[in-house]
Amino acid sequence: MQWTSITAIYLLVWVMCAFVMLPFGVRTHDELGVEKIPGQADSAPANFRPFRLIFRASLVAAVLTASYVLNYEFGWVTADDINLFKPPENLR
Repeated sequence: MQWTSITAIYLLVWVMCAFVMLPFGVRTHDELGVEKIPGQADSAPANFRPFRLIFRASLVAAVLTASYVLNYEFGWVTADDINLFKPPENLR
C-alpha cells in the first residue's frame, strides 16, 4: 500500500474519530454552575478543549489506521470471513 493511500485513510479516520469524540467530556454552563453570557445558547459548552480532542482523535485514528494497514498487508480478516450469507466450509 502506498504512503499516500495510508495518509488519505488516516485523514478520513481522523475526521470520523474527531466527530465521534466531540460530545464526550463537554459540560454546559448549567452543569458546571458557571454564569452564562446573555444571548448564549443553553447547550453551549463551557469547557471545550480542542487540543485535547485533537490529541485523542489523533491517537485513536493512528491505532485504527495501523490495524487497517496491517490487516491489509497480512490478510487476517478477509471479505470471505465476514460473509454472512455463505455457509461455513465444514457444512458443505
